[in-house]
Amino acid sequence: MHNPALQACGIEAQYVRVQVPVGQVKQAFALFAKQGFLGVNITIPHKFEALEVVDELDPLARQLGAVNTLAIRDGRLHGYNTDGPGFLRSVKEAFGAEVKDLSLLILGAAGGAGRAVAVQSVLSGCRHLVLANRTESKLAPLLTELAGLHDGSLAVKTCSLEPNNLAQMLPDVDIIVNATSVGMKADDAPLLPVGCLTKNHGVYDMVYRASGPTDLITQAIQAEARHADGMCLLLHQGAISFEHWFNRPAPLEAMRAGLMAAQG
Repeated sequence: MHNPALQACGIEAQYVRVQVPVGQVKQAFALFAKQGFLGVNITIPHKFEALEVVDELDPLARQLGAVNTLAIRDGRLHGYNTDGPGFLRSVKEAFGAEVKDLSLLILGAAGGAGRAVAVQSVLSGCRHLVLANRTESKLAPLLTELAGLHDGSLAVKTCSLEPNNLAQMLPDVDIIVNATSVGMKADDAPLLPVGCLTKNHGVYDMVYRASGPTDLITQAIQAEARHADGMCLLLHQGAISFEHWFNRPAPLEAMRAGLMAAQG
């Protein structure tokens, strides 16, 4: 999506992939700056190491605990995180609502993506939050962290990923967010009990598969529920990265077209 964006804006640059060995992020960033790179997107497993080696750390990236976007300005390394802001923009596009007006259920909330969504949702003032995880006890550190981000008026509940527990939470939820890896494989077991979704729900599956919709998205379609997959998040994360690098609005439709073309 970035090369079509560069072309659309008439920017003489190219987006390329660079493989960096674990433990060499600092050296790689120094080389990028020396060679005139304007910015970098950072993927697993380098997001946490990147947090430690940038010169300037955006406050939101500090709160989210990882850096996935680097902007290089006058040789200095500026670190950002697009996970939370990308989530906000993609929810607005897919569901026509602001996170501050929603009740959310986050599946896999103790993981990196789930934690980022939970933190951003609380910072945005969501109405109600349910955190679900395979091992419910692993949510304790996140609960403590979230408690420091609001005034006590937000109700935060937890549960396991056991289907009956999830079914009990769904009547009070607007949007179900899948932040687990379940759905990447066609034979993954369903996350939600069959028939528990209604047309009043929204389903946001952060997983996306080129081979077709995940089981969760299929359930949403059958229930006539609004839905979006991880491509929507990827698009808006990319747009936010572009804005950090070039200090101008991203050509969103050119980027969307590039993603769609890559999907085939």
